[in-house]
Amino acid sequence: MRLGIPDNEFIRGRVPMTKEEIRILTVVKLRLNEESVVYDIGAGTGSVSVEMAGQCRRGMVYAVEKNAEGIDLIYANRRKFGIENMEIVKGEAPACLETLPVPTHVFVGGSGGDLIDIIKSVRKKNPEVRFVVNAVTLEKLVQLQELCKQIPEYADMEMIQVGVSRSRLLGNHHLMLGENPVYIAVFGAEK
Repeated sequence: MRLGIPDNEFIRGRVPMTKEEIRILTVVKLRLNEESVVYDIGAGTGSVSVEMAGQCRRGMVYAVEKNAEGIDLIYANRRKFGIENMEIVKGEAPACLETLPVPTHVFVGGSGGDLIDIIKSVRKKNPEVRFVVNAVTLEKLVQLQELCKQIPEYADMEMIQVGVSRSRLLGNHHLMLGENPVYIAVFGAEK
Protein backbone atom coordinates (compact mmCIF):
# COMPACT_ATOMS: atom_id res chain seq x y z
CA MET A 1 0.00 0.00 0.00
CA ARG A 2 1.28 3.44 -0.85
CA LEU A 3 2.30 5.85 1.91
CA GLY A 4 0.49 9.19 1.90
CA ILE A 5 -3.19 8.45 1.45
CA PRO A 6 -5.01 11.75 0.82
CA ASP A 7 -7.09 13.00 3.76
CA ASN A 8 -10.29 12.99 1.74
CA GLU A 9 -10.07 9.22 1.20
CA PHE A 10 -10.60 8.51 4.91
CA ILE A 11 -14.02 8.19 6.46
CA ARG A 12 -14.21 10.99 9.00
CA GLY A 13 -16.45 12.23 11.76
CA ARG A 14 -15.96 14.64 14.60
CA VAL A 15 -12.88 12.78 15.84
CA PRO A 16 -9.54 14.53 15.19
CA MET A 17 -7.47 13.05 12.39
CA THR A 18 -3.73 13.31 11.81
CA LYS A 19 -3.29 15.11 8.50
CA GLU A 20 -1.56 13.55 5.49
CA GLU A 21 1.81 15.34 5.71
CA ILE A 22 2.11 14.62 9.43
CA ARG A 23 1.08 10.96 8.93
CA ILE A 24 3.79 10.51 6.32
CA LEU A 25 6.52 11.98 8.52
CA THR A 26 5.26 10.04 11.56
CA VAL A 27 5.35 6.70 9.77
CA VAL A 28 8.76 7.39 8.21
CA LYS A 29 10.20 8.34 11.62
CA LEU A 30 8.92 5.08 13.12
CA ARG A 31 11.19 3.13 10.72
CA LEU A 32 8.82 0.20 10.48
CA ASN A 33 9.75 -3.05 8.82
CA GLU A 34 7.60 -5.81 7.30
CA GLU A 35 7.22 -7.61 10.65
CA SER A 36 6.81 -4.70 13.07
CA VAL A 37 4.36 -4.97 15.95
CA VAL A 38 2.98 -1.48 16.44
CA TYR A 39 0.70 0.24 18.94
CA ASP A 40 -1.21 3.30 17.72
CA ILE A 41 -2.35 4.85 21.01
CA GLY A 42 -5.15 7.37 20.66
CA ALA A 43 -5.86 6.11 17.15
CA GLY A 44 -8.75 8.52 16.47
CA THR A 45 -10.04 7.75 12.95
CA GLY A 46 -7.39 5.09 12.34
CA SER A 47 -5.64 7.08 9.59
CA VAL A 48 -2.16 6.51 11.05
CA SER A 49 -3.00 2.85 11.79
CA VAL A 50 -4.00 2.31 8.16
CA GLU A 51 -0.77 3.91 6.90
CA MET A 52 1.34 1.85 9.33
CA ALA A 53 -0.43 -1.40 8.46
CA GLY A 54 0.49 -0.85 4.83
CA GLN A 55 4.16 -0.66 5.79
CA CYS A 56 4.31 -3.78 8.01
CA ARG A 57 2.33 -6.30 5.99
CA ARG A 58 3.58 -9.35 7.94
CA GLY A 59 3.36 -7.52 11.26
CA MET A 60 0.43 -6.21 13.26
CA VAL A 61 -0.95 -2.82 14.21
CA TYR A 62 -2.97 -2.43 17.40
CA ALA A 63 -5.22 0.64 17.08
CA VAL A 64 -6.02 1.70 20.64
CA GLU A 65 -8.93 4.11 21.13
CA LYS A 66 -11.32 4.88 24.00
CA ASN A 67 -13.86 7.04 22.12
CA ALA A 68 -16.87 5.11 20.73
CA GLU A 69 -17.13 7.28 17.59
CA GLY A 70 -13.41 6.80 17.00
CA ILE A 71 -13.76 3.01 17.30
CA ASP A 72 -16.55 3.06 14.69
CA LEU A 73 -14.42 5.18 12.34
CA ILE A 74 -11.40 2.88 12.75
CA TYR A 75 -13.55 -0.13 11.84
CA ALA A 76 -14.95 1.75 8.83
CA ASN A 77 -11.50 2.80 7.59
CA ARG A 78 -10.06 -0.68 8.15
CA ARG A 79 -12.88 -2.08 5.99
CA LYS A 80 -12.56 0.64 3.34
CA PHE A 81 -8.82 0.05 2.84
CA GLY A 82 -9.00 -3.76 3.20
CA ILE A 83 -6.56 -3.86 6.11
CA GLU A 84 -6.12 -7.34 7.58
CA ASN A 85 -3.15 -6.78 9.89
CA MET A 86 -4.87 -4.37 12.29
CA GLU A 87 -6.59 -5.20 15.55
CA ILE A 88 -8.83 -2.57 17.11
CA VAL A 89 -8.55 -2.26 20.89
CA LYS A 90 -11.25 -0.36 22.75
CA GLY A 91 -9.89 0.94 26.01
CA GLU A 92 -7.79 3.45 27.82
CA ALA A 93 -4.01 3.27 27.81
CA PRO A 94 -1.98 2.22 29.64
CA ALA A 95 -4.40 -0.28 31.27
CA CYS A 96 -5.60 -1.83 27.99
CA LEU A 97 -2.03 -2.43 26.79
CA GLU A 98 -1.28 -5.13 29.37
CA THR A 99 -2.74 -8.01 27.36
CA LEU A 100 -1.33 -6.94 23.98
CA PRO A 101 1.77 -8.58 22.45
CA VAL A 102 5.14 -6.93 22.96
CA PRO A 103 5.53 -3.98 20.57
CA THR A 104 8.57 -3.09 18.49
CA HIS A 105 7.22 0.39 17.71
CA VAL A 106 4.73 2.75 19.38
CA PHE A 107 3.01 5.84 18.06
CA VAL A 108 1.19 8.05 20.55
CA GLY A 109 -1.26 10.45 18.97
CA GLY A 110 -3.59 10.89 21.92
CA SER A 111 -2.70 10.09 25.50
CA GLY A 112 -5.47 11.60 27.59
CA GLY A 113 -2.83 13.27 29.75
CA ASP A 114 -1.22 9.91 30.65
CA LEU A 115 1.78 10.07 28.31
CA ILE A 116 4.45 9.30 30.91
CA ASP A 117 2.51 6.36 32.37
CA ILE A 118 1.93 5.00 28.85
CA ILE A 119 5.63 5.22 27.98
CA LYS A 120 6.67 3.55 31.25
CA SER A 121 4.10 0.78 30.79
CA VAL A 122 5.33 0.02 27.26
CA ARG A 123 8.98 0.08 28.39
CA LYS A 124 8.22 -2.69 30.92
CA LYS A 125 7.25 -4.87 27.97
CA ASN A 126 10.14 -3.83 25.74
CA PRO A 127 12.81 -1.36 26.86
CA GLU A 128 14.12 -1.29 23.26
CA VAL A 129 10.89 -0.04 21.66
CA ARG A 130 10.96 2.92 19.27
CA PHE A 131 8.53 5.74 20.05
CA VAL A 132 7.07 8.55 17.98
CA VAL A 133 4.83 10.99 19.85
CA ASN A 134 2.87 13.77 18.15
CA ALA A 135 2.00 16.83 20.22
CA VAL A 136 -0.25 19.75 19.39
CA THR A 137 -0.75 21.06 22.94
CA LEU A 138 1.65 22.80 25.28
CA GLU A 139 0.67 20.36 28.01
CA LYS A 140 1.91 17.39 26.00
CA LEU A 141 5.18 19.21 25.30
CA VAL A 142 5.61 19.71 29.06
CA GLN A 143 4.98 15.98 29.56
CA LEU A 144 7.67 15.17 26.99
CA GLN A 145 10.07 17.47 28.84
CA GLU A 146 9.23 15.73 32.14
CA LEU A 147 9.72 12.34 30.46
CA CYS A 148 13.29 13.35 29.59
CA LYS A 149 13.94 14.10 33.27
CA GLN A 150 12.44 10.82 34.46
CA ILE A 151 14.10 8.65 31.78
CA PRO A 152 17.51 10.24 31.12
CA GLU A 153 18.23 8.06 28.07
CA TYR A 154 15.44 9.97 26.29
CA ALA A 155 17.02 13.36 27.02
CA ASP A 156 18.44 13.47 23.50
CA MET A 157 15.10 12.75 21.80
CA GLU A 158 14.70 14.15 18.33
CA MET A 159 12.10 16.92 18.28
CA ILE A 160 10.69 18.21 15.00
CA GLN A 161 8.22 21.07 14.64
CA VAL A 162 6.16 20.90 11.47
CA GLY A 163 4.07 23.71 10.06
CA VAL A 164 1.92 22.94 7.05
CA SER A 165 0.05 25.49 4.96
CA ARG A 166 -2.42 24.72 2.19
CA SER A 167 -3.55 26.99 -0.62
CA ARG A 168 -7.15 28.07 -1.06
CA LEU A 169 -8.47 29.94 -4.06
CA LEU A 170 -10.06 33.28 -3.18
CA GLY A 171 -11.19 35.10 -6.30
CA ASN A 172 -8.14 35.23 -8.62
CA HIS A 173 -5.63 34.67 -5.80
CA HIS A 174 -4.37 31.75 -3.80
CA LEU A 175 -4.16 32.23 -0.03
CA MET A 176 -1.93 30.03 2.08
CA LEU A 177 -3.86 28.89 5.15
CA GLY A 178 -1.78 27.48 8.00
CA GLU A 179 -2.66 24.32 9.91
CA ASN A 180 -1.83 24.02 13.60
CA PRO A 181 1.87 23.33 14.16
CA VAL A 182 2.68 19.77 15.23
CA TYR A 183 5.65 18.62 17.28
CA ILE A 184 6.97 15.16 16.53
CA ALA A 185 9.16 13.56 19.20
CA VAL A 186 11.24 10.52 18.26
CA PHE A 187 13.06 8.45 20.88
CA GLY A 188 13.99 4.93 21.92
CA ALA A 189 15.61 2.26 19.81
CA GLU A 190 17.08 3.21 16.45
CA LYS A 191 15.54 0.15 14.71
